[in-house]
Amino acid sequence: MGFSVHWHLLAALIGLLYSGGEVLGNCTEKNVQIQGGTYKLTKLLQTGSMLVYECPKNYYPYPDLTRTCHANGMWKPKPLKRPRCKMVECPDPNVLLYGSVSPPQQRYFVGNETMTECYSGYKMRGSLRRVCLPNGKWSGRTPICSRDTGDHCADPGIPAGASRTGNSFGIGDTVRYQCSRKLFLMGSDERVCQENGQWTGIEPSCYFSYTYDTALEVSQVFGREIINSLTNLESVDDTMETRKIRIPKNGTLLNIYIAVDVSDSIEEDYVKNATRAVKELISKISSFAVTPNYEIVFFSSNINQAVNILDFYNGVKVNLREILDNFDTGDRDGGTDLNLVFHHFLERMSFIKAIVNASEFKEQYHVIIVFTDGIYNMGGSPLQTVERIKNMVYLNHTNEMGDDNRVEHLDIYTFGIGVEIFSEDLKRLTVGTGGRHFFKLKDYSNLQEVFDQIIDEAQVKGLCGLHFGYDHVNGTLNERNRRLYPWVASISITLDGTRRNCLGALITPQFVLTAAHCFVFDDLPANINVEINDQEPMRKAVKRLYLHPKYNISAKVKEGVKEFYDYDVALIQLEDPVHISILARPICIPCTLETNTALKLPADSTCLQQRQFLLKNQIEPLNFLTKSNGLQKKTVRAKLGDNRVACISHALQADGITTKKAEVAVTDHFLCTGGLEPERDHIACTGDSGGAVFKTFEHRTVQVGVVSWGTKKQCKGGGLVESNADSRDFHINLFDVVDFLKSILANDAQEDFESLVFLEN
Repeated sequence: MGFSVHWHLLAALIGLLYSGGEVLGNCTEKNVQIQGGTYKLTKLLQTGSMLVYECPKNYYPYPDLTRTCHANGMWKPKPLKRPRCKMVECPDPNVLLYGSVSPPQQRYFVGNETMTECYSGYKMRGSLRRVCLPNGKWSGRTPICSRDTGDHCADPGIPAGASRTGNSFGIGDTVRYQCSRKLFLMGSDERVCQENGQWTGIEPSCYFSYTYDTALEVSQVFGREIINSLTNLESVDDTMETRKIRIPKNGTLLNIYIAVDVSDSIEEDYVKNATRAVKELISKISSFAVTPNYEIVFFSSNINQAVNILDFYNGVKVNLREILDNFDTGDRDGGTDLNLVFHHFLERMSFIKAIVNASEFKEQYHVIIVFTDGIYNMGGSPLQTVERIKNMVYLNHTNEMGDDNRVEHLDIYTFGIGVEIFSEDLKRLTVGTGGRHFFKLKDYSNLQEVFDQIIDEAQVKGLCGLHFGYDHVNGTLNERNRRLYPWVASISITLDGTRRNCLGALITPQFVLTAAHCFVFDDLPANINVEINDQEPMRKAVKRLYLHPKYNISAKVKEGVKEFYDYDVALIQLEDPVHISILARPICIPCTLETNTALKLPADSTCLQQRQFLLKNQIEPLNFLTKSNGLQKKTVRAKLGDNRVACISHALQADGITTKKAEVAVTDHFLCTGGLEPERDHIACTGDSGGAVFKTFEHRTVQVGVVSWGTKKQCKGGGLVESNADSRDFHINLFDVVDFLKSILANDAQEDFESLVFLEN
């Protein structure tokens, strides 16, 4: 502890002694100093004060993270030996079945790296290389060595520090996990193989007492859940200029209940940070069209209400920021009554149900967010009250509305804040499906960092495929185009004085997807220029170009195909990430977890199910863009199933094709569009190559193809040129090149960019 802090403590005690007053402090600082670190006291040396140890980065306090001053003047736990700062270690990774981890060590500390190798005949999934991180976790994903044995579910693996019982992965089979001594389990300790080939629950992991979730981890997981709740509720009247409380299109309402622990086990600075963090969260949520109703309370042994959710229902104008700016949490007494908090929220739900009619209450969604250290030393366990809340929302207490699957109408998130967290108690309070609902953070300042990253400008407006509809976009044609198609990239390649132009699609902040035929062998990154609406139209430097390894334009010359465009896809990695904004944000691509969310498919959907959803019709309406007088949308219809053979037969009329079999030039990897039936399609122009072929769902867009080649050169200058009876276009089907996309975009063994999460096949 620093000199100034010691001096203030001494001065306070001397002042009390010389004033004839009674010394309030019961404990002393004898034998509590920590070697290599410092400590702070929440209430000086008074009874109930918590002594919190602090160590430098990569270290943690040992043997205890905190001590509490008891009325008998003793610190608990009792300091039997001098505390010291020890280097953070990660759970033992040597739990891998059918493979080996090197180097083998008894303990792994921050910065240690491991490599995984599977035994002969076994296939690797997860991260090959992992690093022990400062928060006590391993980087990347759990490595798994398995082989195709015909099991219904894939091997779920074993996280570092854990053991598993159960090695059968058929329908109904159960696996159970247990963490080794000194570790506790996060996630699901039991998982069951389902008929859809997915495991129930959440992949487990093992935490030390000092292990915590980083702001980035929480923002990704919690942010995805909240974003999903908000984007599922589209408003009736949304403009960029106005935000007002209104009922969404489908009649649903979103109620958010927030509770912040301000008991005396929580430091004063943390309380201030918590208030700022709540304001930050509300500010970020307000970026969406849907405006939730809020109940916000600060609690200890009593409830101190800041925002009353009933005001929203009674038509009272609520200025959330002004209320929180001027709100005083008041006196903070010693107790923590979590049960009181949940009972308060239950009462609010009962009042809401009385205000609205039964059918409207049935359509409402409720999200409860509680920030606490989990020490509920008053009021008893809140588990029974949580069950009553579930009954209220799930309508289990009555059949008058008819029972259906209502679990998605309630989410309860708990954030364990601080160094000493009662994690098991808090985990049991969570409610929700499809994701993780308990998080462990270092302190409230870390919480504010979470909300700085969650639902911020980069994530809200950077959600894949998110864009404004035509009715919501004002301004010039160029401004409208930039908001309607924020993923569009203009690509030019200059070599030996000649210039080639293509289009592309931004699919992550650092990658643009386009056509491989836009490039030749001699093209270098320095020759490639990419323009994206990064605030202003801006040229982006190219770091690397990836062509599909199977792309070979000369591959079938001997078979009568002068130019063969199979696997005609390429990825451009940008030197610096695009500033994601309302004007520049990625389009969704197939078989990713984020696309699953955008399409509102079940969390356990597979890549095949996405394909069946997006390309389900024999005549499938699609769009792509042309760059002429700004961007213009072209409308085409992919001929699938029984219609495909007739469509691709027109490839035999293209220049440079002498084969008698259309499928030689047009493999199964192409989508075929064009012609007059069942309606006249638009046709691609020179310069449209590499652009996204996409489907739009309300405010989300998913790319399903890349513009590749066509049979007729009817259009050179761009524009909405229509097809004739014989003209056909062929577009690479992205579902057939997912392995290529995954090999680059899902690579988590690098630090240049954030990898995407792809679905199972």
